Amino acid sequence: MNKTTFRLNARQRRSSNRCGAASVEFAIVASVFFVVLSASFEFVRLNVIRHTADNAAYEAARDAMVPGATAAEAIAKANSILNVVGTRGARVTITPPVLNPDIPDVKVRIDIPLSINGWITPNFTSGKTLTVQSTLKKERVPQ
Repeated sequence: MNKTTFRLNARQRRSSNRCGAASVEFAIVASVFFVVLSASFEFVRLNVIRHTADNAAYEAARDAMVPGATAAEAIAKANSILNVVGTRGARVTITPPVLNPDIPDVKVRIDIPLSINGWITPNFTSGKTLTVQSTLKKERVPQ
């Protein structure tokens, strides 16, 4: 048996011992990677809901401040915008509930429970509510 054959076999033996280590390293790194990836998706999802709720409150207040508008129309507008991203359980409140000509401003408040709107972290967000509010001055002519 010559020397080169023996060295080649020793190298092969050392690399075959590393196959198990590479599998264990991949299992550890992959699990951490997927946790970070899942947390990123959840963070993005909740930010999309927050920005959509901000927009829905503003658009509902715009609809409510024009002459002849009703609170029901503003609530329907907010809910239609929130439904675009699949928001569940949102509560829209218009203040004052009756929009008559002598009110100075319109306030729209949207409360969204995070426990039923999260994909991955409902256990971490249970009992928490995302609240946004928009206030706009009226565009009614004083009588």
